[in-house]
Amino acid sequence: MSIAPQQHPADRANASHFLLQPGRNCWRIEHTHRFSLLVDAADYFRAVRNAIREARHSIFILGWDIDSRTCLVPGGANDGYPEPLGEFLRAVVASHPELRVHVLNWDFAMLYALEREWLPVYKLGWQAHRRLAFAMDGRHPVGASHHQKVVVIDDAIAFVGGLDLTRCRWDTSEHACHEPLRRDIDGKPHPPFHDVQSMVDGDVARALGELARTRWQRATGRQPAPYGKTGHDPWPPDVEPDLAGIDIAIARTEPAFDGRPGVHEVRQLHLDAIAAACRHLFFENQYFTSGLIGDALSARLAEPEGPEVAVISPQNQSGWLEEATMGLLRARLHRRLKAADQYGRYRLYCPLIPGLDRGCLNVHSKVFAMDDELFSVGSANLSSRSMAFDTECNLIIEARGSDQEKARIRAAIAGLRNRLLAEHLDSSPAAVNAEIRRNGSLHGAIDALNQPGRSLKVLEPVLNPELDALIPKEALFDPERPINPDELVAQLVPKDARKPVPNRLIGLGALAIVLALLAIAWRWTPLGEWVNLASLVAFARSLERLPFTPIAVVASYVIAGFLMVPITLLIAVTGIVFGPVAGAMYAIAGALLSAAATYGIGLWLGRETVRRLVGSRINRLSRRIARRGILAMLVVRLLPVAPFTVVNVVAGASHIRFRDYMIGTLLGIAPGAVITVTFVHHLAEAVRNPSIGAIAVLALTAALLIGSAVTLQRLLAGKGDPEAQ
Repeated sequence: MSIAPQQHPADRANASHFLLQPGRNCWRIEHTHRFSLLVDAADYFRAVRNAIREARHSIFILGWDIDSRTCLVPGGANDGYPEPLGEFLRAVVASHPELRVHVLNWDFAMLYALEREWLPVYKLGWQAHRRLAFAMDGRHPVGASHHQKVVVIDDAIAFVGGLDLTRCRWDTSEHACHEPLRRDIDGKPHPPFHDVQSMVDGDVARALGELARTRWQRATGRQPAPYGKTGHDPWPPDVEPDLAGIDIAIARTEPAFDGRPGVHEVRQLHLDAIAAACRHLFFENQYFTSGLIGDALSARLAEPEGPEVAVISPQNQSGWLEEATMGLLRARLHRRLKAADQYGRYRLYCPLIPGLDRGCLNVHSKVFAMDDELFSVGSANLSSRSMAFDTECNLIIEARGSDQEKARIRAAIAGLRNRLLAEHLDSSPAAVNAEIRRNGSLHGAIDALNQPGRSLKVLEPVLNPELDALIPKEALFDPERPINPDELVAQLVPKDARKPVPNRLIGLGALAIVLALLAIAWRWTPLGEWVNLASLVAFARSLERLPFTPIAVVASYVIAGFLMVPITLLIAVTGIVFGPVAGAMYAIAGALLSAAATYGIGLWLGRETVRRLVGSRINRLSRRIARRGILAMLVVRLLPVAPFTVVNVVAGASHIRFRDYMIGTLLGIAPGAVITVTFVHHLAEAVRNPSIGAIAVLALTAALLIGSAVTLQRLLAGKGDPEAQ
């Protein structure tokens, strides 16, 4: 895969052309009448809702995650339409007879099953309007994702950036620690969240409409209606443009797939901008792991007259698994850049918010600026996969045109960058601009404006030597090259599993009905109230009095597995009621029998049917299980990649040998089951009969439990496979 040579600043200064070149580092350059930067989801969600309400011809929504339950305006939009996104879209399309809506969501990996709306195709499909089409897009290489976040309305306006229309995104630019409206779909508060979206119109919006239609056609095989001019302007009147009448470039990443070559415009854009920078490079990004970007930055930092490099990123990655992979890769890259930084021009920052539990703000944005010459906003992270492996879309502004026009655009680019810095420094864009001019330095301005309170903290990621030795190079967790799916399918999936069979289609319908009834039972019957610790303990004690207790307990595990009751809860109840010895035996036997029964369901349905139910991204999990057998089952039992029953069904569909499946399940479940039942038994004893001895035994068991968990995290961190967002 060739990479075009970088351009030195001196070469650019003497060149007659500008940095942006269609076919090299961007797809095309189009004109927009208005450009606005929408910082944080409160502004974006309100703007996109207002624009959708004004749609007349077409709406395209492309996302990495789209949740129909999301309320775009948590305080209430008060516009006469329902608040949840799915209901809102249905009401809007019903009120405009010519309007068609296309919602295209990434067909996500099983790793995200617990974080997302369950069975979104069927949930939305049961209630969808005939002119509202929802599809899951799995047309990409194994292990890749569709990461573009694009909304196009009437081909007249479009939104591009890092924000999905989903849960746990909404926040204001104040990022207050106790913002009452910042709540998840279940009403629970979620931490502050920072991201950026852009809004454009004109020919740029029309080009993004072409991109959305191409994605839809590739994903579904259906060609959506062509561009239709409505003659009306859906731009929200309360959104003031930051720039008017400018040319904007669109840059993409697309992996090589289905005979199409890869598109690496975003990668080349970054390399060209790094090479061309004279004074400073400003990045605000969720991830910072790309080795290629690291090489380019290292080369510039080694130059005596190279640019400053300021990177704003979250202090911690999301969860221990991501921290042990993407966090480790960032620490390695940071170490390389510090070593190359002979002249003290590189710093990594995180936005500090006093009173926040995690200390620093969760930065999810994907923005960069080069000097006052270039500004980019979109979905691409500073990761290898965003440069070549996932689909991405960025918009770029460059100072072009006459001297007067370039001066106008440069002032606007500086203003956009300074606005982001001002938010983190609790200052104003004017104050940031004044300090940059006074110091001649981004770092100097940040130092001058950093005060107690909201500020930018210099971040020094610690490279854990044990993890550094354990975790392989970034190719495993942050890949640059797609995996060949044909070879994997030929080797791992039997031919009869690749084609739907009539009996399996019947099974699909039957299982969908069962799942629907189960969802209804959890929602509108006492089932949800019954499945708690107290009620299950009472039920288990009733089994204890039966003459065939072992059979009854093990059978209960099978029934609970079909009802998707958490396996950890069942094991805890077994330990409380039956003690550490009998409880461990019952728990292991019950879990194994439940695993065998739900494996049989997956085996009967086949991989194609299971894919339709839980998404084609089960390929990642099912192929790994099929290829690695016992080891793979051991890992998925020890790492919480998906619910117990879902893993079992996927394993059956993957055609792993039943012997390997059961051995891996036994090895993965037994240690945790023994430790868990022992711990809960001694906890119950300490509560019932408190004594120094009981508390000591409890403390020893708790220490063993925690020590085992930490050891497993360290040993198995490299077995996960997180996706960039």
